[in-house]
Amino acid sequence: MTSKVKTAFFCTSCGYESAKWLGKCPACSSWNTFTQEVIQKDAKAGATKGWQTLGDAKAAKTILLQDLVPEEKTRLTTPDAELNRVLGGGIVPGSIVLVAGEPGIGKSTLFLQIGLMLHGVTTLYVSGEESEQQVKMRADRIGVSNDAFYLLTATNTQTIFSEIKKLRPQLVIIDSVQTLESPYIDSPSGSVSQIRECAGELQRFAKESGTPVFLIGHITKDGSIAGPKILEHMVDTVLQFEGDRHYAYRILRTQKNRFGSTSELGIYEMNEGGMRPVLNPSEILISQKDDQLSGSAIAALLEGMRPLLIEVQALVTQSVYGTPQRTASGFDMRRLQLLLAVLDKRGGFQFGTKDVFINIAGGLRIEDPSTDLAVVMALLSSYEDMALPAHLCFAGEVGLNGEIRAVNRIEQRIAEAAKLGFDKIVISKYAAKGIPKQPGIQVVLAGRIDEVYKMVF
Repeated sequence: MTSKVKTAFFCTSCGYESAKWLGKCPACSSWNTFTQEVIQKDAKAGATKGWQTLGDAKAAKTILLQDLVPEEKTRLTTPDAELNRVLGGGIVPGSIVLVAGEPGIGKSTLFLQIGLMLHGVTTLYVSGEESEQQVKMRADRIGVSNDAFYLLTATNTQTIFSEIKKLRPQLVIIDSVQTLESPYIDSPSGSVSQIRECAGELQRFAKESGTPVFLIGHITKDGSIAGPKILEHMVDTVLQFEGDRHYAYRILRTQKNRFGSTSELGIYEMNEGGMRPVLNPSEILISQKDDQLSGSAIAALLEGMRPLLIEVQALVTQSVYGTPQRTASGFDMRRLQLLLAVLDKRGGFQFGTKDVFINIAGGLRIEDPSTDLAVVMALLSSYEDMALPAHLCFAGEVGLNGEIRAVNRIEQRIAEAAKLGFDKIVISKYAAKGIPKQPGIQVVLAGRIDEVYKMVF
């Protein structure tokens, strides 16, 4: 008996399925995103397809919630402290983690390195993009050997599950999910239906066997994860690997985490031997220079739960064209326009005829509003062409009336500044209650930006 062939239309943005072509997706309101895909389904194979053909499926039954005894599962702690921080303390058994990033950013290198560093843990690395020799060359460059690390170059999910049945690994890394293809779906790899089906089979395997699975994924040209939106809902954790390829630093951010906080991040430095975790990024992000130059200020901010000190650079020059230029690298342009309007209205500084350039040193992109005060002081430093005092940093949000607003977890920011040898930190006077004294650093309280301007200049 021949299998039935079904044709469906899928939205490439969100994965919405329709029996006919639609101009506008009813789920995500995107235009002209529907593509036709041929799906071949076999009723007999479909009933026992995927991981269930190799393992015994548990019978579903109803249980009383209060009678359920919670199981204490020990997390798998990796030698990478940054990855442990991002995952919330380690790898949870039975979890499925999606890691996405731009091509060449270092995703494959990072997780090949982590698999090699997990000594005593049977790891299966499935590569659908590179040959065995290419993976071997990268492993030799990393310089870490592991007797329990296995490599498989395959894209068919049933072939992968057959090897998993023989090996029984404790960790599975898939590079990448867009290259996988299921024999039960008659569409090319990377299509919406293939990604959804393969991710579903791997999800069933992870939950039934208790084996953690890492899925390395691609991103589109607009920065979103390639494939249907349901892919991000199916997995337990979504990690975004980002950074500027012109800089050596990479940031691993958490976008979704069912087992920990979504405000954590890890910082890596790419070198010839792989990805090196940066345990104290503040010392690297602050440039070392002999002379004090104008237009530079240090901001004490929080990226996730981690306090950082970064350098904000500003350049204010007389505009030679009709319309003044506004350029920001690593900082929100709309926020810069707001701060310039505050300085013009509340401070009387004439930035309307000036070209303004802002740069966050190190290639980072900052979203913490506590950097407002440092950006304002860097702008004023370049405007007056006077360098700020050495060993001075700032932490405060600037309001529309020119007031300095309090920011959260100010104690961690002060402690980080004191650890790096700063003598003074300027914060809002509204955050002064309950702050313990830190030895070696003076906390300066201010309520408005004109108070800080008079104190500094």
